[in-house]
Amino acid sequence: MSARPAFDPRLCLVTDPALTASAGLERVVGQAVAGGVTLVQLRDPYAKGAVLLEAARRLKALLAGTSVRLIVNDRLDIALAADADGAHVGQDDLPPAEARALLGEHRLLGLSVTHQDQIAAIDPRGIDYVGLGPVFATMSKPDAAPPLGLDGLAAAAARLDLPAVAIGGIDAGNAPAVMRAGAAGIAVISAICGAADPGAAARTLRRTIDAAISGG
Repeated sequence: MSARPAFDPRLCLVTDPALTASAGLERVVGQAVAGGVTLVQLRDPYAKGAVLLEAARRLKALLAGTSVRLIVNDRLDIALAADADGAHVGQDDLPPAEARALLGEHRLLGLSVTHQDQIAAIDPRGIDYVGLGPVFATMSKPDAAPPLGLDGLAAAAARLDLPAVAIGGIDAGNAPAVMRAGAAGIAVISAICGAADPGAAARTLRRTIDAAISGG
């Protein structure tokens, strides 16, 4: 039996330092969690280690007592130092087997998949969920791979033995179609971080996702 924590992949908030700068990271995350976010991924590819560690520790404290898990993007050292719930790696980061060895068996590990060809190499024993995308074109990540589209998402999700968290250009308008294509959840950046009211944006997304799951 896995010692890893249970997690809910339905609505993942991926933080963006530029979009949260004016309101503040903790305020945006706190409002989003109150609105229904179920997973938080701290992402800041340009932050110095000490700054990122402090941010991770603040978010860990903010999420204490909730069921919302904290994942750190790319930086396994920060995830470990902050006692985060896990880490997320991309195709060009530390390979999943090595990442799992460093994290141990009691933390979550997510892996980004941008093309179906990458699925065959995944060992589901070491990965807890897959970030699948971009589904649609997105400006949040300038170096993103070509969009999968809904058909590509459906084909990839059908081949996975793990929860697929779809990402890339997803909002309340297209979230139902994404969920119907086989996603276990969605991950958003600008749809919440760039919203005037992150809490309201999260509530709308969560209602949309839950309705799609229940067949509404």
